[in-house]
Amino acid sequence: MPIFAVHYTYSDATVAGRDTHRPDHRAWLLDLVDAGTLLSSGPYPDGSGALLLFRAEDETALKDLLTQDPFAREGLIDAVRTVEWLPVMGAFAP
Repeated sequence: MPIFAVHYTYSDATVAGRDTHRPDHRAWLLDLVDAGTLLSSGPYPDGSGALLLFRAEDETALKDLLTQDPFAREGLIDAVRTVEWLPVMGAFAP
């Protein structure tokens, strides 16, 4: 199953909302980790966004899944970039 890198972009305007909804966002992510769908995730240290690595059937299925993120439902993500990724070495390589 393909791996996708998802880049979230945040702005200063959404800090308070993200702080409020972070527990729901992280619970959603943890459920995806437990299901084997989310491989890893975390924010960028400068607060500009986050990187998430997913396994998904295709980009359409991934984008449908991302609409369920509490941050997305609350309009707290300024931009989303998804790109299929082919790891050849390391922890995520086949």
